[in-house]
Amino acid sequence: MSNPRRWLVAIAGVVVAAGLAVPPIAAAQADEPIQDPLPDPVPSNLGLTVAEFAQLPQSQLTPPPPDPPPDPRLIRHNRINFLGEVPDGSGRLYVPDLNGTMYLLDHGTQHVYLDIKARFPDFFSGRGLGSGSGFITFHPDFERNGKFYTVHTENGAGLTKPTTWPSHSATPFLHSIVTEWTATDPSADTFSGTHRQIMRIAEARQVHAIQQIDFNPYARPGSRDHGVLYIASGDGGQGASTTEPLLRTNPYGKILRINPAGTNGTGGQFGIPRDNPYAGQAGVVQEIYASGMRDPHRFSWDRATGRMYLGHIGEHRVEAVYEVKAGDNYGWSDREGPFLYKRNDPQCSVYPLPADDEQYGYTYPVAAFDHNPPPGHPLCSDSGHAISGGFVYRGGIPELRGKYVFTDLVDGRIFYTEASEMRRGRPMATIHEFQVYANGQRTDFRQLVGHTRVDLRFGQDRRGELYLVAKADGKVYKVTGTQRFASCATGHTRVSGSGGADSWAPVTPDKWRFRGDDVILAEAGAARPGPRRPFEYAVLDKGPEFGNVRIDSQVRLDTPVEVTNRDVIVVFGYRSDTEFYYAHLSTDNTIYPHNGIFVVNNADRLRIDDQWSEVMSRGAPPAVTDAAWHDVSVTHCADSGEIAVRVDGKLLMTAVDRTFDAGRTGFGSFDNVGRARDFRVIGSAA
Repeated sequence: MSNPRRWLVAIAGVVVAAGLAVPPIAAAQADEPIQDPLPDPVPSNLGLTVAEFAQLPQSQLTPPPPDPPPDPRLIRHNRINFLGEVPDGSGRLYVPDLNGTMYLLDHGTQHVYLDIKARFPDFFSGRGLGSGSGFITFHPDFERNGKFYTVHTENGAGLTKPTTWPSHSATPFLHSIVTEWTATDPSADTFSGTHRQIMRIAEARQVHAIQQIDFNPYARPGSRDHGVLYIASGDGGQGASTTEPLLRTNPYGKILRINPAGTNGTGGQFGIPRDNPYAGQAGVVQEIYASGMRDPHRFSWDRATGRMYLGHIGEHRVEAVYEVKAGDNYGWSDREGPFLYKRNDPQCSVYPLPADDEQYGYTYPVAAFDHNPPPGHPLCSDSGHAISGGFVYRGGIPELRGKYVFTDLVDGRIFYTEASEMRRGRPMATIHEFQVYANGQRTDFRQLVGHTRVDLRFGQDRRGELYLVAKADGKVYKVTGTQRFASCATGHTRVSGSGGADSWAPVTPDKWRFRGDDVILAEAGAARPGPRRPFEYAVLDKGPEFGNVRIDSQVRLDTPVEVTNRDVIVVFGYRSDTEFYYAHLSTDNTIYPHNGIFVVNNADRLRIDDQWSEVMSRGAPPAVTDAAWHDVSVTHCADSGEIAVRVDGKLLMTAVDRTFDAGRTGFGSFDNVGRARDFRVIGSAA
């Protein structure tokens, strides 16, 4: 087995140096895989409130799949994958469905604007998660010129048609086609007009084709970016085993930038903007804006700063956000995120960057998270994670402003970073996970859509307000506001732990010492008959029982740091010796009883916190790893059941449970020694 300490050194070096040319990682570690490349997203008490906005119709693959289908992930209510607003001032929203239909949502009225599959006899959406009518975007001058653009895939006879660039495969599986449409009447509810093909790319496999085409919506008329079309072209499934995405001689694994109104581009159906980084250079694809990508999924611009951000789907380890600039190379498939990737590696892992990394000139992410495949998971198979890039929010909800929001499209988790932290050449931005509220209740998107695979992506209207589209149930949800987790009014009744032994009721009084504001468990407890629960604790019996309550204290573990399973607990909602909650603060987070939130209800303690993963056998990061004092805060909102545990000001654990709506508080441990001081309680007397 590789040395875990060396893994940690490698991880720390990469995280601190992300975005720099040469992260400080020793070359001697180059052949050592990094087992857990990146920190997990941290829980936030900030929640999005969402409400159902629209239900889109069910749709089918073309051609219909056999029964059973070869890829069940394609069998969804429908395959809606974006929402935008038509740039004509009408307020109409558009929603594409990969299965071939484009919908307009017109102030509550829903109708089909264009049936793309009916226009192309070789239309194909039957294999590949991105196949079908992948994206639609409107020219910023649509109100005047009636032009909009689509990308779709074809199979069958479509594969015999000439492509814009030579195919990277003698037997391509798909063609990706970018089409320009011109509406006779831009204000009409359904499309009538003409269309022309402007680009056709052969794809070796059914994955990683063109994912997004879009205009910079904030580019002013006359500026270099106005009317310029960006095209996110994936590696066609070939990048993991070839260097194609790194080479400027092909369009694969690139962001392309074209002028649809020009004619000097490859094939003569579009132009090459003069300020493209490789414009005028011989022997290269001059349409390339940036390169070195596997699956560039969603990009957008920050209205306030003009910066362009890309959500990039990784291979087996890393989901990344890049700040995109002209001429960038993100390194795939020499790199996966800020790590070395080895083609044909049987471990499908990532490795520390080489000592000479600077010479390659790769650009690294401004934010990233890893897959965390469960123990025993096949190394080179899909572990069920994929980023979908979102937007820097500049709308009307104050608490969201300046946050870059995005999703893990598979499991439906919603994240944010502070846009101000996403800077090249600096440490990667911290990723926070939003809470989600619907109908006043804390929930998540797996619960909302009733499926473990959500297929969740962000959309945005012209005012910058956010929407979420889910393939699993075919619905559009609108972000209506924010709500803070465990933000209940705790009341004004205050009780402190000062007053010595008279204020406390220990399980075993002889094991305790009370000195001023210090509450000291001086001798480890022992297991007692009855349900499995903490061995030794003292209940604060001064003052009333509390409903809504917040406990603040400093705590210290006195058991030597060499003992890896040491712990202290904070008790709340205490009704009796077999009825209470407790927050377990431990040095270890790898087994069920450690470092979590638990309820004891006349049975063995039950773990209830959101952070515990049974599959990974891992919970929240260890709460206490040293012999220092730490600030601990526990909030219990009795009405909602929301419980939040903070250590040193950072939210560490969350839970929702309504077993007990009132009780007393306390402090203790299972079988270790420790102490609390300045133990304070504020709440609503029950």
